[in-house]
Amino acid sequence: MEACTELTEGTVGKSLKKFLKKNIVDAGLSDNLAVLDKVLGGNISKKLGIEVAVLSENVKELFRGIRLHLTELIEGLDETEMKSMALGLSHTLSRFKLKFSPDKVDTMIIQAVGLLDDLDKELNNFAMRLREWYGWHFPEMGKIVTENLAYAKVVKLMGLKTRAKELDFSQVGVPDEIASEVRHAAETSMGTEITQEDLGNIKTLSERVIELTEYRASLSEYLKLRMNAIAPNLTYMVGELVGARLISQAGSLMSLAKHPSSTVQILGAEKALFRALKTKKSTPKYGLIYHASLVGQSAPALKGKISRVLAAKLSLCCRVDALGDQVEPTLGKEFKEYVEQRLASLEEGGMKSLSKGVSRQGTAKHEKKPASKGSAAAYNAEDDVVEEAAPKKRKKAAEAEEEVAEDEAPKKKKKKKAVEAEEEAEEAEEAPVKKKKKKAAAAEE
Repeated sequence: MEACTELTEGTVGKSLKKFLKKNIVDAGLSDNLAVLDKVLGGNISKKLGIEVAVLSENVKELFRGIRLHLTELIEGLDETEMKSMALGLSHTLSRFKLKFSPDKVDTMIIQAVGLLDDLDKELNNFAMRLREWYGWHFPEMGKIVTENLAYAKVVKLMGLKTRAKELDFSQVGVPDEIASEVRHAAETSMGTEITQEDLGNIKTLSERVIELTEYRASLSEYLKLRMNAIAPNLTYMVGELVGARLISQAGSLMSLAKHPSSTVQILGAEKALFRALKTKKSTPKYGLIYHASLVGQSAPALKGKISRVLAAKLSLCCRVDALGDQVEPTLGKEFKEYVEQRLASLEEGGMKSLSKGVSRQGTAKHEKKPASKGSAAAYNAEDDVVEEAAPKKRKKAAEAEEEVAEDEAPKKKKKKKAVEAEEEAEEAEEAPVKKKKKKAAAAEE
């Protein structure tokens, strides 16, 4: 199996190297060696200096004929034994690859986080169905007991609402205040009566809700342990849920480690990214890492910057987890502290930028006059007056306006005189015209 594994990986093992050296190099053969794998042929020619013929049509036909007539070419080889040997070797090799492949170790995490998401959906559906179903009998309890697990436990314990008075709700962890409200609401409930058969089905559903909730808690603990074992730095940075979803979205921890930080930043927002590229709008700033605590606690204006910084550090953590052998999250602790400091500096910088442009009101200096001798206890009102600078510019502007007004006044007078002279000239021209008309009319008469 070791020799077969070396052949599939394209490396020249000890047994193959010894066989080729004995039968080809030491024998002095000058013929080309037919090799079907290109990587293996290159390694053989480098290490042993043998001329190799790789991936030609003649080589393929030659290998096909050898496989077909292998039992006839080699004496003492039975076909049934050959088939059983090939089957056993293939099974062993497959198990070996699945056990030691770095891409297959995190399969349990991908399946666990997928099942966790499915359980959340199913639990929500079952809890809502239980509330609607039991609400026909006791509708008031839905507003009193808000938690789904507590509601299912109360339904399983109480059954009919008429038994609410005689029950001790502390058995299912319900506080005394809520228990007293349930008893009081059961006395004046507007719900309908149900049969024992209906109650049996409702109790069965409540048992399923309780079982699924408990199983979800155990699955969450299992996921936390697996994430701490496989990707400790990634888990310390963003938590087990977000880290597991990132691994699931990428396909494996190794493929996530190969992604650049810009891809890690928007991982999970592929639809929004391609829609933005298609419509030529702004691309999304974050994907699954939006649910990380470091991004959630930042201000809305800083979420894009923090997600970029966090994605840069996450890509490094993923590479250390995938390719290294660290058990403790030493790198994750260092990077998380750096991201927190970066967030604090960005928030301080935002506060400074908000305070820019705000200046204090200008105040004139107060010059205290020297006190005269013998008047130390006397109060002088002039000492409390603030001396203001004389507004020289305003005085100059006022004087300029007055000069302009004085210049405009004679111009207006000249315009008035010119207008009056024109009117008098027009009247003088019209007077002789009228006299001529009167004389012409008298002569006609």
